Amino acid sequence: MSATALILGATGQTGGQLLQSLLSSSFYSRVGEYGRRTTALEKIPANLQEKLEQHTIDFEKLDTSGLNAKPWDVVFITLGTTRKNAGSAEKFVKIDREYVINAAKEAKVSDNQRLVYLSSAGANSSAPFLYPQSKGLTEEGLARLGYKDTIVFRPGFLAGTDRGETRVAESIFGTITGFLSHFSNSLEINIGTLGKALAVAGKLGSDNLPPAAGATKVTLKDGTSYTVIGNAGAIELAKLDL
Repeated sequence: MSATALILGATGQTGGQLLQSLLSSSFYSRVGEYGRRTTALEKIPANLQEKLEQHTIDFEKLDTSGLNAKPWDVVFITLGTTRKNAGSAEKFVKIDREYVINAAKEAKVSDNQRLVYLSSAGANSSAPFLYPQSKGLTEEGLARLGYKDTIVFRPGFLAGTDRGETRVAESIFGTITGFLSHFSNSLEINIGTLGKALAVAGKLGSDNLPPAAGATKVTLKDGTSYTVIGNAGAIELAKLDL
């Protein structure tokens, strides 16, 4: 048995790791990478390039994106930004929430597709702060699109990133979480581990997740529900074969 996978946000830190996991897995027979930019082919092993389909799209013109041209079995979304990189709160919401929900809506062309979204620890639509509130609202918006199965990851601090810039506060926090991770697996996760965990969840689906994943079900007031996997669960999922 095999499946096709669509990934939005593959040029990001975790998205790049997910892309490599999808291409390396025999379960995923075809992988579509759609985004404002696409991964340079020299970063993809030559023997895996054949199963990769790349398309540059404009998130403001999704009707011409081709996202709905075929029913991808699993839609992965690792697209996101920060308020600082976006330039303002309004632009952050547009990229981090509107682009994500609108693209997922465009990619839904059947009732038999699975959606896997990379959110963040602390995501809560009622949070008083912009970042966790936006992530929470995005989760809920995605869940209401009607995919047969929606899985959301809420990882802790992302280790192993190479952002090409110095972030002093992030570096200090990473040192702290790195030390504490020796005592708890709920604080930090390597992006390679997270990328594989996302791919595994896409393969298994909510109904087949092992107990070690610690998955929980979130049910909204309108009855819509989705699966949430935390940092510790992601680490455990990555131990499984893909």
